[in-house]
Amino acid sequence: MSETFESSRAPEPVGAFPHAKRVGNLLFLSGIGPRVRGSKEIPGVEIDSAGNVASYDVEKQCHAVFENVRLVLEDAGATWQDIIDVTVFLTNMKKDFPVYNKLYAVYFAGDGKPNPTRRRAQACQPAGLGSLPRHFCRLSSLRENVAGKLPATAG
Repeated sequence: MSETFESSRAPEPVGAFPHAKRVGNLLFLSGIGPRVRGSKEIPGVEIDSAGNVASYDVEKQCHAVFENVRLVLEDAGATWQDIIDVTVFLTNMKKDFPVYNKLYAVYFAGDGKPNPTRRRAQACQPAGLGSLPRHFCRLSSLRENVAGKLPATAG
């Protein structure tokens, strides 16, 4: 049996999928980006009059993604400490990875932090999605029920 979660505080999903889904002891998060709830605004992204990305700040985007992930986790009954795996997509690995890696250490690595497994990938924008920003940081995570922090599902 599974249960889906929609956060009332994180940005709305961009497709027909939930923010998170729990199956047994595991909570799976959909890819969560840096958008601001109720708008198409992406922190750190400036769009020119033609609708193209004029500039972006991957550090601002990463902070926004991490905050959005925290909101989804909390609304699903989990915490940042419960994260066990992280996947991040960056659109310019050479330029953005050093910034992301520095922030990853602040948020995830070391004593008192979740220290999850991780992977990263360079993402490209699919054809036909010209109105979407081409630069973004997006994170998916998986959290495990630790010490019964999530109630067991009925049934």
